[in-house]
Amino acid sequence: MPSSALLNPVPQGIAFAGKHEVKPLPFQPSSLKGLSEKLMVSHHDNNYAGAVKNLNRVEEELSRVTKETPAFVVGGLKQSELTFRNSATLHELYFANLGGNGRPSGDIEKVLGEAYGSFPRWEELFRATGASLGGGSGWVVTTWDLHRDVPYTFWSGNHTQAFSASATLLVMDMYEHAYQMDYGAAAAKYIDAFFANIHWDEVNRRLERARRAAAALRA
Repeated sequence: MPSSALLNPVPQGIAFAGKHEVKPLPFQPSSLKGLSEKLMVSHHDNNYAGAVKNLNRVEEELSRVTKETPAFVVGGLKQSELTFRNSATLHELYFANLGGNGRPSGDIEKVLGEAYGSFPRWEELFRATGASLGGGSGWVVTTWDLHRDVPYTFWSGNHTQAFSASATLLVMDMYEHAYQMDYGAAAAKYIDAFFANIHWDEVNRRLERARRAAAALRA
């Protein structure tokens, strides 16, 4: 006799596909200044790829949730989904804003300077936020507030904290796996290396898209 699961299959959709793919590094891992190839490959192949694979597993588990599934199971899966989804996304944004020459240019320099009094002041506060996470874990993110149409920098103590209604402009990974292999506990040296490799053209592209999105929301 056919099982009830076969008679009443759970509807599936893209939210349960579990088909996310690991994106390759957008630069040659040996090309960065002060960040070794070994570090970047390990970061990509283990931490980022692990988040993508775990997100796929969680989506597959969520596809089997029904009204009979215990609430604590659902809650645990939804928490894991947010953790791995944000981890995968932030890592992709992080890698994409590396591979440049580190010299700021374009509209982003002007916009951050206007928001923070000067571009060096923004950089000072971004670096200080990163240093506050040294020896721990988290992210530093400069984002475009789509609600207020201004940029802000904030920190995320883990993968599940994010600024609402925003578009990411610049991401710095402050989990120890992002620098320990090269710098041990010297997080400040890693922050120097990060700034030396920022791909500001990519940040400017994100700024342009964020402004268009904010304008569309106000229309």
